[in-house]
This record gives sequence, structure tokens and C-alpha cells, in this order.
Amino acid sequence: MTLAYIALGANLGDPSAQLRDALHLIAALPQTQLLASSSFYASAPVGYADQPDFVNAVCAVETELTAADLLAALLALELQQGRERSFKNAPRTLDLDVVLYGDQIIDLPQLKIPHPRMHLRAFVLLPLLEIAPDIQIPQLGLAADYIADVIDQQLFRLDQ
Repeated sequence: MTLAYIALGANLGDPSAQLRDALHLIAALPQTQLLASSSFYASAPVGYADQPDFVNAVCAVETELTAADLLAALLALELQQGRERSFKNAPRTLDLDVVLYGDQIIDLPQLKIPHPRMHLRAFVLLPLLEIAPDIQIPQLGLAADYIADVIDQQLFRLDQ
């Protein structure tokens, strides 16, 4: 079993409901056990600003799936939940990213782990640190060491 962390985000429809549904679907993946999930957080969009705010979270899973198989399963869940990829950083019903997969470093065209921008995004770091306060990012070190770099990014914890 490998411990993996998945970032969740949504900003179309009912984003909080989308994330709750996604957590149930992730928990039902074969050879995968949901261990923990963070609170939900509201954040401003990054890249393409003319869209609604996002709701974000991070969950931890133990899985026997390979990183590529886990990603494929998550992409299938996105499609099942109505995800459309009309342009880069477009609004979405659901966005699921494998941000860490054990202590592995993976550099494939479709999968880069650790996620290359995770340490630059408060909407990934804060929920991740909520469920794994001592987590290390391979090649970068303690995730907590990057909080100061993202402190200016607006992020609000939501009541669930």
C-alpha cells in the first residue's frame, strides 16, 4: 500500500456537494482506502480570474493502485461528475490531482509527482498540512516551510 494525497477542487454547480461526492467516490475506488480529508476551503481562481471562487480540500488515501492507475481512476471520476476541459484553468465541476504518491518522484508527460505547483498554492498546502502537519515534499522538504510563501493568497475555511 502507498500513501497518496489528492487535491480536490470545484467551482461549478454546488462545489461543496461535488467535493463531498468525490470523497465518497474516492473511498469506493478499488484497492484504495480513504484515510483522512481536510476541511473545505474557499479560494480565488488562479490563472483565469473571470470565474467563481473554488472550494478546495485534500484527502489522504492508501492504495495498491500505481500512481498512473490512480490518476486514471481520478480522471474517470472527473468525467463522471461532468468535468469539461474547454480551456486551460477553465471553471470545473471537479478537479482531482495526485499531489504526492509516497515519497516517489514521477516525471511523465501526463503525471508529475510531487505536483509541480503544490508548494506555491495555499489551497493545496493548508488543507494538506491540516491532515499531515509534518509532511515532506520530495526534493523540497517540509511542506510547512512553504506557508510563508503563500500567506498572501486568500483562503477561507468553510463550515461543512
